[in-house]
Amino acid sequence: MTNATPAKRALAALDREPAESRVPRHRITKKVAAAIDLLVKGECKQVKEAAEQAGLTRETLSRALAKPHVADFMRQEVVRNLNRATMRAGATKVELLDSNSELVRDRASSFVLALAGIAPAEQPSISLNVEIRAGYVIDLSDDPAPAPRIIDHV
Repeated sequence: MTNATPAKRALAALDREPAESRVPRHRITKKVAAAIDLLVKGECKQVKEAAEQAGLTRETLSRALAKPHVADFMRQEVVRNLNRATMRAGATKVELLDSNSELVRDRASSFVLALAGIAPAEQPSISLNVEIRAGYVIDLSDDPAPAPRIIDHV
């Protein structure tokens, strides 16, 4: 009977990543990451301002922001920042439920209820089915009639 257990080196090969997934990761410098952080958090409104505060030139930062891996990093940072803001926004809506203003409380409660899938019926729409009919219908065919004849009178 032969040994059915694979060799240790064969098992070790399974633990390694496949060759395709060993793509070199592009590096983002600390200065570029700091500039992106300033832009994402809104501390700087312009690329030039963020570059200056991070110790870069505007051109260097602009070139870095154009690279796909940097744009991907920037997108991830924006999503993280929005996730943090979502928690704050939710807390604000809950706080508004205790507001002194009845209008604010009403809008906040309607918003929270709508998130839970509970919403008031929509405003009924007015649907009028008005038939507009001409008072007289005049026959204007090519054959002249002796006198205009009345086909229908309302």
